[in-house]
Amino acid sequence: MKDILSYVIQSKTLTKLTLSKSSDPKILRTTGRLIALKDGIYLALESFLSDGKAVQKNIPAAQAADIVAALIPDQYRQLNITAAGGSCEVKVSKKGKVTVLNHIKKSDSSCACLTHNREKQYILPSNTPVDFLVALGVQDENGRIFDKKRSKFRQINRFLEMVADVESSIVTGKELYILDLCCGKSYLSFAVYYYFTHIRGYAVTMDCVDLKEDVISFCSDIARKLNYTGLHFIAGDIRSFPIRRQPDLTVSLHACDIATDIVLAKGIDSGSRVILSTPCCHHEMMHQLKPSGKDTDFLMEHSILKQKFADAATDALRCKVLEINGYDVTALELIDPEETPKNVLIRGVKRSHTDPVRIAQLKAEYARICDLLGVHPYLWDGYAK
Repeated sequence: MKDILSYVIQSKTLTKLTLSKSSDPKILRTTGRLIALKDGIYLALESFLSDGKAVQKNIPAAQAADIVAALIPDQYRQLNITAAGGSCEVKVSKKGKVTVLNHIKKSDSSCACLTHNREKQYILPSNTPVDFLVALGVQDENGRIFDKKRSKFRQINRFLEMVADVESSIVTGKELYILDLCCGKSYLSFAVYYYFTHIRGYAVTMDCVDLKEDVISFCSDIARKLNYTGLHFIAGDIRSFPIRRQPDLTVSLHACDIATDIVLAKGIDSGSRVILSTPCCHHEMMHQLKPSGKDTDFLMEHSILKQKFADAATDALRCKVLEINGYDVTALELIDPEETPKNVLIRGVKRSHTDPVRIAQLKAEYARICDLLGVHPYLWDGYAK
């Protein structure tokens, strides 16, 4: 393990490392990347805490491998390394058995630029052809990103970073079951499947469901041509789609209006270990918000502000529903707001234990908020009462 760390740090091929399964309940995870400061190369570590705060620390590259290796197994029981030459996973069982799955290939190349303003190092490289990116028209056959697809390329990589951040909660065995609901043209379906099969080396069955038969036919043809045998596209209604088993991950990108609520309901009902959803087109609450003589009426005086408030309130209540149903929830920024106004990602990670008292408090809080606003969201009756 230390040799692998030394190689990716000294060769400057490290893209990202993630330490998880902390022995300290206050620490959710710690991530690391290489940066170049005026006095040399450093490993920038960022620890994410349970209270929402983050703590940063820069370690000189010469000392970084020793320091990170010393954190396992006493402080962390899992280490994931993503580098230019592949990936590596280190796991420590509860009995202390260490398992190392190393898929990093050594090469003479290194990251060309390491500064705070350096060119970003992506999980999917920007100068190497990736089969599904070529097939979907994001790259040419030489790996060049088409100008009109650069924002889509950044979005795909940002989403994969978020998947990687919660990978330890997704992966419970060697075979994964993943859902993509309201999948559309399915850039992310292909990306998530590629990440877990080609980069991480897992066996994956992934069901992608959408109402649009022409889109499903198009994506099915590409999956066949790429020999993505575990990637299935199904035309149908996500509400009636039969799920094979408890999903390890449920994703949905920009499902419109209450379609996002239906996705969340499907994820909750199936007991999905992780849910990643980016909402879109928040019409339901916008139509329900009416002046009622309450102190909140001022929010409805200007239509553009009313819409922004409805968007934020809708997603905040969705987060509350996931909490009520046993998930640790975070709302994140998916990508630069200049590239898309629909930029919130809701992340739910299923808890192993629930607190009935806390759930009752959350339900009461949810009801008070809905009463204050005079709204009745789609998820209230089945998932928050």
